[in-house]
Amino acid sequence: MPVTSRSSAPLPRLGYAIQAGAFAKVENAARLAAQLQAQGLDATYMPSPSGLYRVRFGDFRTRELARQRAEALRASSLIDAFWIVTPEEQGAVRLDRGEVSGLRRSLVETARSYTGVPYLWGGSTDQGFDCSGLAMAVYQLNGLRLPRSSQAQADAGHVVARDDLQAGDLVFFDMVGKGRISHVGIYVGEGAFIHAPSKGRKVCSENLSATGFRDRFVGGRSYL
Repeated sequence: MPVTSRSSAPLPRLGYAIQAGAFAKVENAARLAAQLQAQGLDATYMPSPSGLYRVRFGDFRTRELARQRAEALRASSLIDAFWIVTPEEQGAVRLDRGEVSGLRRSLVETARSYTGVPYLWGGSTDQGFDCSGLAMAVYQLNGLRLPRSSQAQADAGHVVARDDLQAGDLVFFDMVGKGRISHVGIYVGEGAFIHAPSKGRKVCSENLSATGFRDRFVGGRSYL
């Protein structure tokens, strides 16, 4: 079942976000992300170069609105120290400078930072990442709002042939043979992609030509 082409608009940009926490255990960062999601905030946890996990959340029109929400959350003891992430600090700003290749590299670096993080079904909740949750988090951390489900992600962007895939594109699969998209990964180049594979495994890199993926690949999408 090929991914069919349709017209699409650019992905929405994120505004100001809040970042909080410095957790040694991913489970603690995931728990905070789930608590924030329960309050209606888009939240995802992310690894940092120091080895700690941080949580980024929200999409606010102004810095002041972000600060007010963060102060309220601190007053309720849900978060402690925080800082505001501006749109200019997010990878999507490179589009304004015509640096598409730079944004693609940033998407790949973000995806690779999750390598080794446990897969647990349920997406960006206290259960970890499923495949589409990982893709959404990678784009969110670069300032772009990607739809949540793999099917909705495939319905966005524009179709890219396998031979024309570029770093940062998404690749889609029909893993159950039922004629529908059921899996997604982030393409990183040279035929490789990063994904959250299945329960009991961790985020890892695979190749499109590997057994189990070659015949189940149904198409790619670009959003840049």
